Amino acid sequence: MPDRTRIRLIEPTDAAPIAEHRTRDVEAFRPWEPARSADFLTPQGQAERIEGLLAGHRAGTVWPGVVLADDQVIGQVTVGGILSQPHLRRGSLGYWIGSVAQNQGHAGRAVGLALRVMTDELGLHRAEASTNLENLPSQRVLRRNGFSPYGVAHSAIFLDGSWRDGLLWERILAD
Repeated sequence: MPDRTRIRLIEPTDAAPIAEHRTRDVEAFRPWEPARSADFLTPQGQAERIEGLLAGHRAGTVWPGVVLADDQVIGQVTVGGILSQPHLRRGSLGYWIGSVAQNQGHAGRAVGLALRVMTDELGLHRAEASTNLENLPSQRVLRRNGFSPYGVAHSAIFLDGSWRDGLLWERILAD
């Protein structure tokens, strides 16, 4: 059941379970994410990445979280590119769920919880996201959480050997 889904700030001890998911799901994520170094798939590589994310968190530019089901790490949810000036209060949302926990409502619940963090903890006004044009499951997650598409970023990201367009999404958090 998705109601057992939680999110929390990422911790150094999350490196091993994240590396396990990423290694198992490397082919499943290939169409949606940029190519990564071999180190990315190792616990050490994840530990270094987590260290960088936590440094960004301390600087106020990112809120890096993990998605939990029954207290097991099953994915990540991250608010990046945080701008918190009085006239610009926005962040960009990204997320993934490991294949062993997909199609169980966890992504939708995690995005909803991240929106609460964006509003209540970070005091943001606007949430943004981007999906590959073909990533219909992720687009459904965003729609169910009140996001609307607002444009296409042409040739925006190099994925799986070619430049791909991205569908841009927005949600005003006061709504």
